[in-house]
Amino acid sequence: MEVKELSVVGMDYTLKNGEGELLDTSEGKQPLYYIHGTGSIIPGLEKALVGKAKGDKVSVTIAPEEGYGEKRDDLMQKLDKAQFDIEPKAGMQFQADTGQGPTVITIVEVDETTVTVDGNHPLAGLTLNFDVDLLEVREATKEELDQGRVQADDDACCSDSGCGC
Repeated sequence: MEVKELSVVGMDYTLKNGEGELLDTSEGKQPLYYIHGTGSIIPGLEKALVGKAKGDKVSVTIAPEEGYGEKRDDLMQKLDKAQFDIEPKAGMQFQADTGQGPTVITIVEVDETTVTVDGNHPLAGLTLNFDVDLLEVREATKEELDQGRVQADDDACCSDSGCGC
């Protein structure tokens, strides 16, 4: 079976930035499982996997606009340091509820009175290089389609970024 709309895909992957630095991998972890065509993975990778089958290996370079988007200055904000219950430090991350749903916010700078935060995805603005090994391609079950996520085996679970189990 080939990867198509609403098929379940299981894959191992390695993700590097444009300079070849390792950003993420499933090596040593459970494979990533997702339902194709539901927006569970970035558009560029989803497009690259269409028509591929179990056993295929795919290497693809994805520009920011097909990944996590370009960095947006309007998602940077200065906040009053007194708003924080903890001592903020650059690099800390927290989740905030926004009009677009939960968003990871990164603290980028702290001075005496203000904290600069960044609401961009941590991978926004980056060219991404994926090496993918397709482990499984199958029809999604009715339950998976109803729940919008892949059903995990008893002894395995899919990646948090994939199905949310």
